[in-house]
Amino acid sequence: MHRGDGPSHAVIMGVSGTGKSTVARALADNLGWVHVEGDLYHPPANISSMKAGVPLDDAARHPWLQALSAAISHEHEAGRSTVTSCSALKRTYRDLLRAAVPPGRLYVVHLYADAAVLASRLAHRTGHFMPSSLLSSQYVCLEHLQQDELGATVDVAAPRSTVAARVDAHVSTWLSDRRL
Repeated sequence: MHRGDGPSHAVIMGVSGTGKSTVARALADNLGWVHVEGDLYHPPANISSMKAGVPLDDAARHPWLQALSAAISHEHEAGRSTVTSCSALKRTYRDLLRAAVPPGRLYVVHLYADAAVLASRLAHRTGHFMPSSLLSSQYVCLEHLQQDELGATVDVAAPRSTVAARVDAHVSTWLSDRRL
């Protein structure tokens, strides 16, 4: 589902515990788009740092974001639309991802909740390399979507099915508006 003039792309962003991967997979499945899982693009050194409770700095994130940008660009050039799950905490990070495709082709959905809501979720999460101790460092880095950024913010305190439906509605509206 995209305009005849080329693929469309969505980035599902937010701090740890917002459900980025779950929501992105559901959206990709619903739209028939490729899901690009941001966690799979982290270099081993990044994963080791996070496992050790060391927050990533811009220098550590840059190669990861470049790899994600290249993956989005590759899919775009192949004529495939994508949904990427990626923290994309800063405007400069999102700008790097936007640069992978023509202007207006990438829509960002910021999944957001208060730290207390997410800390509770992370306390029960298992099997992920990102420890809950790094949540506060992510909030320090977080830059909310700015007015000139194409996208929407969705509160994830609601049940996941409600969040997924809201994300789908925002992306579907964006796609419909692009067709006008």
